[in-house]
Amino acid sequence: MLESDLVRETEEHYELTGPLPPLAIPATLHDALMARLDRLATVKAVAQLGAVLGRTFSYAWLQALMPLDEASLQQALARLVAAELLYQRGVPPQATYLFKHALIQDAAYQSLLKSMRQQVHQQIAQVLETRFPATVETQPELVAQHYTAAGCAEQAVVYWQRAGQQASDRSAHLEAISHVTTGIALLTTLPETPEHTQQALTLYSALGAALQRTKGHSAPEVGHAYTRAWTLCQQLPETSQRFVALFNLWRFYNIRAEIRIDRKLAEQLLTLAQSQRDPLHLMRAHFALGETLFRLGHLAAAYDHLTQSLTMAARHLSHAWSDAEVIGTRVACLLYTG
Repeated sequence: MLESDLVRETEEHYELTGPLPPLAIPATLHDALMARLDRLATVKAVAQLGAVLGRTFSYAWLQALMPLDEASLQQALARLVAAELLYQRGVPPQATYLFKHALIQDAAYQSLLKSMRQQVHQQIAQVLETRFPATVETQPELVAQHYTAAGCAEQAVVYWQRAGQQASDRSAHLEAISHVTTGIALLTTLPETPEHTQQALTLYSALGAALQRTKGHSAPEVGHAYTRAWTLCQQLPETSQRFVALFNLWRFYNIRAEIRIDRKLAEQLLTLAQSQRDPLHLMRAHFALGETLFRLGHLAAAYDHLTQSLTMAARHLSHAWSDAEVIGTRVACLLYTG
C-alpha cells in the first residue's frame, strides 16, 4: 500500500491519500514480490537480467549485457536500490550488487519465460568468454552453469571439465566431484562420438581420483569410475591414457586384496606396456605384476619383475631424477626386494 501511494506516513500514523479502492492482496510472498517488480516496470528488465546473472553481480557484467546507456543503467539500478530490492557495494563502474533476499532474485528470474531465460544464459556465457577472460580462467564453473541453464550441453561439458580439474588442483575434491558428475550427466544427453567418448574418459578418470581422496582407495564408487574409464578407453584409439586407466583399475583391486582379479589386470598391464614400448609404463607394469605375484607367494617370479622395474627406474632417474612417480615406484620395489 505504501508503494502504491494510497497512504502516506505521518509522525504517528498512516493517512489515506484519497478514497480507498478495492485492493487485491497477494496470496503468497512470491506474488507480493512480483507485484513489487511490476510496479517498477521501467526498471524490471534490469532486475531480471541481474537475477539471471546471479544473487550477486557486477556493474561491469550488467553493462556489457544491457542495451542501455550508462546514465540510464545507473538510474535504473539506483531505483532498485532505493526500493530495497538490491544492495549496492562500491560505485559504478566498480560497483557490485546483491539481491536483498534470494526470494527477490527468484521472483525476478521466474518472471522471465523459460525460452528467454535460456537465451539470456547463453548470452551471458558468450559475453564472459569474449569480454571477461580472467573470470573465465578463475571461475570456469560460472560459464558452465550458464551454458547448462541455456541448454548448451556441448559447451557446458568443456567448462565443467575445467572446473573439476581446477577444484582438484586446489584439493577441493568434493567440489571436483560435483563438477565432473554434472559434466558426465550432460554427456549422456549428447550423441556418442569419439570426441564425447574422450571427454567422458577424462571426466571418469578425474572422478575416480577425487573419490579416492574423499571415500578411500577401495570404495566401490572408485572402482565404478575406473571401470568405466577403462571401458571407454577400449572404444578409442590406443594412447597412453589406456595404460593409466588400466593401472588405476589394477591399483583399486590391489588395495581391496582381490588378488586373482588383480593378477589378470597386472598381466594385461605388462602386455599393454610391451606393445606400447614405453619405458615408464614398462617400469610400472613390472612393479604391478611383481607386487601381485609377491602377494600370491610366487616369490621368485615376483623378484624378477620387481628387479626389472628397479633397473628401469634407475635408468630413468639418470635423465629425470625429480620424477616423483619413478622415485615412488623405486621405493616400493625396494620394500619388496630388500
